[in-house]
Amino acid sequence: MSLHRPKGSFATRVVAWQKLHGRHDLPWQNTQDPYRVWLSEIMLQQTQVVTVVGYFERFVTRFPDVQSLAQASLDDVLGLWSGLGYYSRARNLHRCAQQVRDQYRGIFPREAHVLETLPGIGRSTAAAIASLCFGERVAILDANVKRVVTRVLGFDGDLAMASPVRALWDAATRLLPLHKDAVSAMPRYTQGMMDLGATVCLPKKPDCAACPVRHDCVAAAAGNPQQYPVRTRTLKRSSQSIWLLWAHSADGAVWLGKRPTPGVWAGLHCLPLFDSEEALMNAVPAHLRPHLQAQTVFTHVLTHKDLHLHPWRVCTPDQSFSGEAGRWVDSHEWPQLGLPAPIRKLLQPPPAA
Repeated sequence: MSLHRPKGSFATRVVAWQKLHGRHDLPWQNTQDPYRVWLSEIMLQQTQVVTVVGYFERFVTRFPDVQSLAQASLDDVLGLWSGLGYYSRARNLHRCAQQVRDQYRGIFPREAHVLETLPGIGRSTAAAIASLCFGERVAILDANVKRVVTRVLGFDGDLAMASPVRALWDAATRLLPLHKDAVSAMPRYTQGMMDLGATVCLPKKPDCAACPVRHDCVAAAAGNPQQYPVRTRTLKRSSQSIWLLWAHSADGAVWLGKRPTPGVWAGLHCLPLFDSEEALMNAVPAHLRPHLQAQTVFTHVLTHKDLHLHPWRVCTPDQSFSGEAGRWVDSHEWPQLGLPAPIRKLLQPPPAA
């Protein structure tokens, strides 16, 4: 495993660059409020900034602080999260807010090692909160920052293995601002590393000419930045076919059940799911089966799985359908519930021309 050491103060250059060229207009920036930083960090996990902005603003409008989030029902939280995906984040968000309220009297801990014990907060997220809000000298290593650090250092350890990951954490820590500068420099340094990865040190077309640390970057000098980071093991994609029973009444009510945990769309309200067309048919009362109508099959893409969804629709004017687990939800209520994105898209009528 090779490892280059940058000359001079790497951190100083990152801090100076962020001040002049970094991002400053995102709604969770220019604050040391740990609630807002925490919320943005959770939302940004595996989700692009352009998607998160709207959700973040709706969340802080509805839940302006950790107390209001902790007091909300999980259904309300999932309803507001609906469409953002990776719903375990929302469940952990709610649990974390309640723990901060109950265990820490509504005040976020200041130290990364304590933050890391809270639900849904890993090492990098804990470090982001502690460094951005409290100036703690701790490194972050989200996907963007891993790319910056491995390219600058020429770090060719396989990040699919635990030992190189630990070595990268150590290397990232050595790049931090000096201890005497940490409290004042850490917020801008951490933001600068995030900004470099998001706007300059891109996965496919890095803008090396605009990078403040390009003269020390091993990957830039070798002309091979796209070879970093190294990860040999990747998850194989799979696919699954699911049949959906879309039972609705003439007045727009829909039959919905709550998905079990664990499982696909755990904790969300959903149309009944079946593993086969036969199973769906057997679940429908005999007098309604002649009225079933097959809808267009569509695919919903998850991170490592393609879901092939087969909706069957039936209208029951008298709400005569009833399943083992579920209830009729009227047309004013179901849009506010936590629904999987493809289910919401299916139920939502197209906008008027």
